[in-house]
Amino acid sequence: MSLFFAHETAVIDEGCQIGENTKIWHFSHIMPNSVIGKKCNIGQNVVISPDVILGNNVKVQNNVSIYTGVKCDDDVFLGPSMVFTNVINPRSAVVRRTEYMQTLVKRGASIGANATIVCGNTLGKYCFIGAGAVVINDIPDYALVVGNPSKQIGWVGEYGHRLEFNEEGIAICPESKQEYLLENNVVTRVK
Repeated sequence: MSLFFAHETAVIDEGCQIGENTKIWHFSHIMPNSVIGKKCNIGQNVVISPDVILGNNVKVQNNVSIYTGVKCDDDVFLGPSMVFTNVINPRSAVVRRTEYMQTLVKRGASIGANATIVCGNTLGKYCFIGAGAVVINDIPDYALVVGNPSKQIGWVGEYGHRLEFNEEGIAICPESKQEYLLENNVVTRVK
């Protein structure tokens, strides 16, 4: 008996690891040696390439391709039709399978619909990438970025609300009431 759900149209290759209570929907393809954690939701028409690692509770919306070299920590959200790359200078006639670059998406990060993440970058904990953004460099923890190329326009907390810092560098999330400190252009959650 399977501990995860896969729609009858999903293709799951041998050698995958899929955590319990994960759901894989219509026309998705999970390729060999990929690792998917517990309680993930893999939307329609998703491709997860070999050796990709997804943590627990990762939400992958429809039409997302996650290529070799990508690792997503727990609680990551990948919006509809967002794009990862894994080669910095692709050419159809040049084989670069040995040049795949790593992309790390840290815990709790959200990537909006139709955003593009250029390979070789790290997206910080709980960062928020706006819809349609094109990320070409590392993104700090809790950063809010938008545009092409992406530009940081503020900070967000763990519940996804924009943080407004006072003169002392303190912000309080309006929903969770969690407190955050901005010091030397670095945001940390105050426990």
